[in-house]
Amino acid sequence: MSEHQIPDRKIVTACMLVIGDEILSGRTQDKNMAYLATRLNETGIQLKEARVIPDVEEEIVQAVNECRRKYDYVFTSGGIGPTHDDITADSMAAAFDVGIDFHPEAMEILTRHYEASGIEFNDARKRMARIPDGAILIDNPVSKAPGFQMENVFVMAGVPAIMQAMLEGIAFRLTGGSKMLSRTLGASLPEGKVAQKLGELQEKYPNVSLGSYPYFRQGNVGTNLVLRSIIEEDLNAAFDELQSHLMNEGITVIETT
Repeated sequence: MSEHQIPDRKIVTACMLVIGDEILSGRTQDKNMAYLATRLNETGIQLKEARVIPDVEEEIVQAVNECRRKYDYVFTSGGIGPTHDDITADSMAAAFDVGIDFHPEAMEILTRHYEASGIEFNDARKRMARIPDGAILIDNPVSKAPGFQMENVFVMAGVPAIMQAMLEGIAFRLTGGSKMLSRTLGASLPEGKVAQKLGELQEKYPNVSLGSYPYFRQGNVGTNLVLRSIIEEDLNAAFDELQSHLMNEGITVIETT
């Protein structure tokens, strides 16, 4: 696993792979990425990349193998249901070059669930118990069909309520580093007017990420200026300098959350 250091501070990184043709077609909107990014940040893990990929085994395998080597953690959502296009489990087995079969514990969980529900546990539903060899199950308290973990890759459902429940269940398996801190200034000016100052601050404070996000409210133009860093003293220094600059220019500013 990669570890990038900023003196005495460890950066832990992650990537999310959103798997599913329905996302790419626009029929379904992803609601998991923002939740994942927020929860990871609370743990001290930075979501550095997110990809949306189709239900194509070769592309899933390529993305998984690239990202699991590049980032400390990889989280996937989608493609572990009972239908023919749910190929994520098979793709993970291919990515790790292992076999795949019905997992005894997964079969037991699903058998009990469907017996209690009075629903037929047919061959399609049994597909959800097929788990790559060597994987560790991820509990699904919502609909019972488990996800699974292979090394630093966590494979979860695409349905937001299920994905979120799975993520909460694996929180204890994740080891974070320094938490990303953030401060935001709302300023009543177009972003072009502050662009030069932001560039100067970025050069002066390389460990602080500065972003500008314009907005339009009731005919008024403004910009939210977001500063992020794992080093609190640098963050506060850059924030104070930016705030002082804007106030000296006669710009109305307000710190927001």
